[in-house]
Amino acid sequence: MEQKLQGKEDIKDLMQKKDSFRAFPLAAITGHSLLKLSLLLAAVDPSLGGVIIAGGRGTGKSVLARGLHSLIPPIEIIDNELILEELTDNKISFRPISRNLDPTKPEEWDKNIKKLIAKIIGIDYLSQIESIPSKVVQAPFIQVPIGITEDRLVGSIDVSASLNTGEQVFQPGVLAEAHRGVLYVDDINLLDDGIVNLILEATGREQNNIERDGLSLSHPCRSLLIATYNPEEGALRDHVLDRFAIVLSADQSIDNNQRVEITKSVLSHAENNIKFSEKWSEESDNLSTQLILARQWLKDVKITKEQITYLVNEALRGGVEGHRSELFAVKVAKANAALRGDENVNSDDLKVAVRLVILPRATQIPPQDDDDIQPPPPEDQSPPPPQSNNEDSEPESKENEDNQEEEQDNSDGEEDSTPDIPEEFILDPESCLVDPDLLLFSSAKSKSGNSGSRSVILSQSRGRYVRPLIPRGKVKRIAVDATLRAAAPFQKSRRLKNPDKTIIIEENDFRAKLLQKKAGALVIFLVDASGSMALNRMQSAKGAVIRLLTEAYENRDEVALIPFRGNQAEVLLPPTRSITAAKRRLETMPCGGGSPLAHGLTQSAKVAKNALTTGDIGQVIVVGITDGRGNVPLGTSLGQTEVNENENMDLKQEVLDIAAKYPMLGIKLLIIDTERKFIASGFGKELAEAAQGKYVQLPKATDKAIAAMALNAINEF
Repeated sequence: MEQKLQGKEDIKDLMQKKDSFRAFPLAAITGHSLLKLSLLLAAVDPSLGGVIIAGGRGTGKSVLARGLHSLIPPIEIIDNELILEELTDNKISFRPISRNLDPTKPEEWDKNIKKLIAKIIGIDYLSQIESIPSKVVQAPFIQVPIGITEDRLVGSIDVSASLNTGEQVFQPGVLAEAHRGVLYVDDINLLDDGIVNLILEATGREQNNIERDGLSLSHPCRSLLIATYNPEEGALRDHVLDRFAIVLSADQSIDNNQRVEITKSVLSHAENNIKFSEKWSEESDNLSTQLILARQWLKDVKITKEQITYLVNEALRGGVEGHRSELFAVKVAKANAALRGDENVNSDDLKVAVRLVILPRATQIPPQDDDDIQPPPPEDQSPPPPQSNNEDSEPESKENEDNQEEEQDNSDGEEDSTPDIPEEFILDPESCLVDPDLLLFSSAKSKSGNSGSRSVILSQSRGRYVRPLIPRGKVKRIAVDATLRAAAPFQKSRRLKNPDKTIIIEENDFRAKLLQKKAGALVIFLVDASGSMALNRMQSAKGAVIRLLTEAYENRDEVALIPFRGNQAEVLLPPTRSITAAKRRLETMPCGGGSPLAHGLTQSAKVAKNALTTGDIGQVIVVGITDGRGNVPLGTSLGQTEVNENENMDLKQEVLDIAAKYPMLGIKLLIIDTERKFIASGFGKELAEAAQGKYVQLPKATDKAIAAMALNAINEF
C-alpha cells in the first residue's frame, strides 16, 4: 500500500515538473549575439516595429522568441472574471472587449469594462482606481497557428452568450489576448496574406478595429511582434518585410566545439529544464532587471536633430526606399541607449541602428565620400579629443586602445587612399557570422519578382475555409459558425413566437463558406513548327517543358505544348504535371509547312479558358516561340471552303485582333522572338503589345533560357 502511495506521489511530482516547464534561457543560447540584442531592443520598446527572423531548419528561431518571453516582467491586469462574478446579473449583454488591461491607464479601457467597473465601484471609479479588482500575471505569449481564421484572429460574436442574452456579445480574439505580451508568428510566409495584413495593421496601429457581423468595436493591441520563416519554404512579400523594424537571419557559421556545446545544452535542458534554468538564473535575472530598468528609462532618452539627420543620410546613401527605415532607426537608437542605462543617444547607439535597420534595407553600396562621415555626438556633449577613451569617442579611438601601432600605420596612409565602403556599412566578423545574408530585401526581389507568392483561387466548393459571406443564390456549403452568430441576437424575440423551438434559423441568417486553395500557373508553349528552324525551336521547347515540370509539383504548375504548322495548330501535349506523359507525347515532333499563327493563338485561348474554369489554375501564360510571321488565315485552319480575299490580304490584322482579346480572357502572352535582329520583322513586338504582354528577342533560345523566361513571367505578370 505504501509503495502504491509512493508511486502516486512520484506521478504527482512529475506532473508538477511538467506544469512548471521553463523555456530555454536566452542567455544560454550559443551565438546569435546580434539577434539577442535585437530581441532585447524590441522588448524595451514594443512599439518599435517587431523583429522578423529568417533561417533554415533547426536554427533556433522559436527558441530565441520563447527565451525572450521568459525575461519579460509580469504585468498587472484588471481581473475581468472577478468583476463578472461580483455582478448579480449574469445575463448582461455587455462583456469586456479587451484583455490584459492596465488598471492604472483608464484611457485604454473599452466602454464595456467602464460600465462593469461603474456597476461595482460607482460612477466616480476614477478616484478609486486602487479599488479596481486586479491581479498580477505573466505577460502572455500567444502563437498564431497557420490555420487561423479571421474570426479567431480579430474576434467575433460569442454564440453561446448571444443565445442566452438575446443580444450581440463580442468574443475577443487572438489579438486581444496578446495585448501587453508577445505575439509570435511562426512560418509567417505560409500564412494567408489577408491574415498577415490584419496582424500588421493591428500591431502597427496598436489597436484592433472590428467592423464585422454588425459589430463596430475597438480594443488596444500593444504587443511585441516576433515572426519567423524559412526562406526555403517560400519567399515573403517585400511589403511584409518592410513593416518590421529589424529583419535578420538566424543562419550562422559555427565550429565543431560550438555545435557540441549546443547539443549538450539542449540535452541538459530536456533532461531537467528547471535545473538547467537555475544554472543560468543569474544571467537571466541580470537581463530581466536590465530590461525592466530600460523600459523605465526609455521615456527620458533624448536624440538630437543632428543625430536624426545622420540616420536619414545613411538611409539615403544606402538607397533605402520610404521613410520607415529612419523612423525605426531612431527608435532602435533610443532603445539601445535605454538598455545601456543612458538618457542620451551616442555614436554607438547610432551605429547599432544603422546595422540593424538601415543596412538590411540597403539596395546599393553607398557612394564614396572625401571624408568619412561619423555619427554626431549629442548636443550637450562636446566632441572628445582624439586620444580620449570616452564612450562617445569615434570608432578609431577604440582601435587605438587595442592596437596603437596598427592604427598609426592606417593613419599614415589615410590621406593617400579612401576606403571603398564607409565604416558605417562594414560589419564586424561576429556580425557577419551571425547574419551572412543581411540584404534580405534585395534578394527577395531578385528571387521572387514583385509579389514573391503564388496566386490563390476563391470558391464556395473546394479549399480551406477563409471567411463567411452573405450568399447569392443557392448555398453550396453553409458556414455554421457564422450562421449561428447571425441568428443569435434574435433568438429571444423569435422564441416568443415559437416557444417549442430552441434555436430558430431564418433564411436571412444563412452564411456561406468562402474557400481558398492554392493556385498554380499553366504555361502553354505555342511553338512555330514551320520553316527551317522549326526543329531547333521544338527541341528547345521540349527541354523547357521538362525543366518546368521538374518544379511543377511544389507550385502546382501545369505545362502544355501547342505547335502550329501546315494549316492547323494541334494540342500535342495537353495541360499536365507528369514528366512521363510529357516525354511520351513529345517523342515525335512534326515540323515543316505553313505558319497558322492565328489558329495557334485561338487554340491556346481555348486550352487556357478550360483550365481557368475547371482546374486549379490561377493564371495562364502563353509563351509564343515565333517570329510572328503567320501566313495561313484562320478560316483555312477552321476548314472553311470559302475564304474571303481580304482575309488573305490582311493576315497581320487578324492575328493582332485575336491577341487583343487575351487581356479580356485573363491570359498573359510572352513572345520569344528567335530571329536575329537584322532579319526580324518586328511583328512579334507588335503582337506582344496588342495582347498587353511582353516581348523578348532571344536568337539562341535554349531550353534553359526559355524555362527561365517562363518562370520570370509567372512571377512578374
